[in-house]
Formats: sequence, C-alpha cells, structure tokens
Amino acid sequence: MVRIGCGAGFGGDRLEPAVKLLEEGGLDYLVLECLAERTIGLGQKRRMRDPEAGFDPLLERRLRPLLPLLKRHGTRIVTNMGSANPLAAGHRIVRLAEEAGIALTVAVVTGDDVLDILDPRVPSLETGRPLADHGRILSANAYLGADALMPALQSSADVVITGRVADPSLVVAPLAHHFGWDLGDSDRSGGDRIGQATVIGHLLECAGQITGGYFADPGRKDVAGLADLGFPFAEVGADGHCALGKLPGTGGTITVATVREQLLYEVTDPSGYITPDAIADFRNVRITATGQDRVEVTGGTARPRPDTLKVSVGYHAGFVGEGEISYAGANALARARLAGEILRDRLKPLFPDLAVECLGGEAYRHGFLDGQAPTVEYRLRLVGRAASGEIAGEIGREVEAMLTNGPAGGGGARKLVQETVGIVSTLVDRSRIRPQVTVLESAR
Repeated sequence: MVRIGCGAGFGGDRLEPAVKLLEEGGLDYLVLECLAERTIGLGQKRRMRDPEAGFDPLLERRLRPLLPLLKRHGTRIVTNMGSANPLAAGHRIVRLAEEAGIALTVAVVTGDDVLDILDPRVPSLETGRPLADHGRILSANAYLGADALMPALQSSADVVITGRVADPSLVVAPLAHHFGWDLGDSDRSGGDRIGQATVIGHLLECAGQITGGYFADPGRKDVAGLADLGFPFAEVGADGHCALGKLPGTGGTITVATVREQLLYEVTDPSGYITPDAIADFRNVRITATGQDRVEVTGGTARPRPDTLKVSVGYHAGFVGEGEISYAGANALARARLAGEILRDRLKPLFPDLAVECLGGEAYRHGFLDGQAPTVEYRLRLVGRAASGEIAGEIGREVEAMLTNGPAGGGGARKLVQETVGIVSTLVDRSRIRPQVTVLESAR
C-alpha cells in the first residue's frame, strides 16, 4: 500500500493544508500540482528578464515549511513548480535546505521545453492556423509523462521537480515506481493499472476540489468547514485499488458526488482521456462510499499511449487595459450608466470591442454606527485590448478622469495595464523529446 497526498491544485493554492498533510497524513508522497496552461508562458517572460527566475514565484514560501517535515516523516515531494526554469528551481530548493541545515537531494526533470524544435508553421489544434499567426511565440512546452519522472524517482531524491508534466503523471509516476509497474502496460491489451493510475492522478490533481472546494453551492450542495478545507490523499494497492480520504478534523467532505464531479472535470471525452501515459477510459469507473469521508474508486482502464505529445505554446497576445469606478447612494445606477456611456464615446476610436459592465446593486452599510441607513453601490468596469501598453493605459486614465469629468459622486477609481499571454496547442512526435534528470544535493 502507498499513500499519496495532494498539497496544491494550482499555483495560488493555500499553503496550510499541505503542511497538515505532511504532519499528520503518514504520506509516502506529496504532490504539488502548480501549473496552469498560461503559467509557463508567464514564467518564460520572467526568465527573459532574469535568467535565474521563471520558476513558481511561491516556491520558497510553499517549500520552506515543508522541507523539514518531509525529512522527519520520510515523505517525498513531486512537483511541477519548476515551471519555465526547473534547474534554477532545483538550486533554489537546495539553498533552502542548506539554510535550514537539512541534508536534501533534489532531482530536476528537464526536456519539456521544445521551443528550439518547434515549427511555427504547423497549425494549432484550436484554430487550424499556423502557430506564428497568433503572435510572437514566447514558450513551447511538451506535456511529459510518467516515463520522464521515473529516473528521478529511482535516484531516491527527496524532491522531484519538473517543468511541464501532465497533471495525472505526477501521481502515475510514484505509483509505477513504488509498485514496479511497467508503464508500457497501456501499450498492451487492458492497460488496467496505468489506466487506473491515471484516474487516481486526475482525481487528486486539483487538491481541494475533491474535498468540497469548487463543489459547494449553498442550499443545494452544502459543505461544512470550508474555512479549514482539508486536502485529499489516496491509499493505493498494488492492484490499483484506491481509497480516497482526508485528515480527520479538517473541513470539507469527500463523497461520491465530489469525486464524480472531479472525475468529469475538464474531460471532454470520458472514453478517451488522452495523457502521455495512456488514453484512459473512465466509463467503467466505479465510485463507492465506504464511510465518512471515505470513497473507493475502481475500474479505470486505458488504451495505448499516443505517439505524440501535446505542446502548450504561449504567445504574446497584446495588452489589456482596465478601469473601475464606483457610484453609490441615490440614483447611483443612472449615474453609473451615464459614466459608461461617456467613457464608451471617448474610448471607442481606440477600442472598438471595449467591454463596459455595471456591477453590483447590493446594499452596503457605510461606517460603523448601528442603524445607519444602507446605501446601494454600483461598480463600473471597462476592459479593452491593445497592441501596446501605452494605448491600453488610456482606459484607466479616462476612468480616473471621471472623478471630475463625469457624473457626480464617482469614487474608488482603479486602473491596471497588463501584458497578456495567449495559449494554443500543437502536437510533437514523442520520439523527438529527450527528458533529462539532474541530481542536486545540499551541503551536508
């Protein structure tokens, strides 16, 4: 039996549940899944400015409290927090260990960056247009599979850190390593163990989503204790049998319903969920409640893994300008609408697709005096896209000018300009990808 917990389901996830899992979970492995589709493109932008940057900006904050615990409890961490610069992330982890006086081994998996071999003339899967037509290409990262992680796990490293790896593969690899499963099982008839491992990885990858986060809907799907939401772990046997649970005393819930929602999350074809490890089939998956916050999952199968790997391509998609301003009190809605009309007229020549929204309408009590009459507030928001940051900034400047150049009572103006990264995808033959593992050790 092996016990795997998931301590992060995206880059901005909470830190405390992972600490609790390591302290009390009796884990063999803790997975931190921190990459979204745009994350590496944004990381690549940071790396262009600083060659030592590009990994997850929360790496130090997330790992500093975890490193002492993983050594104390004999748990191994597997994470994709390397983002656009896994090797620099590995060196940073080593420095964290040295600062804490911890003897630590880090295995860094690289090879997902395929920008050098990408043909910008090939079509994107989403539009059919050549990749180069979408904008200046910033990044191209192949979704590596469990086979890329296996040498790192065989090195006995305390921490395995990667760049772009398919989310379920972060779980498939530890299972295959622990039980000695042949990843080629999916290339033969059945493929039950790798298919089932892919199901488990897909269920765990979003962390708190399986324990009631993103599930709760007051009055329809009530979830208790969300303020102290616990994250999940899976107990997996050598045959792939899986029991999902969470730590006693933590908030949230694990039920057939929460597991079923996560099973179908971001899945367009339950009969053919394509990963680098297998084409998993979810149709025969059985989800059974066996106790309080205890659910068994069986029945995952798979067809042979694909000959190609998906590549996520980040491109420069221009700049987005935003502006917001509030109107409150008597006749607030009419004043907010008038402000929107004025701003649309002023900005339309630069932003033909300008979005203008009037949000709110809630009653708020201003001040701290009991019995003070509530007032209604509306928030006007404008968003537009431009080729340059200077032009995008016109939205915020015009919104701010409404403080004295528009309807009465405007306040709380806010403006923002940010460069945006667009994402499209393509396929690359897996034989062209050459993953590598670099092992680093802290000074003892």
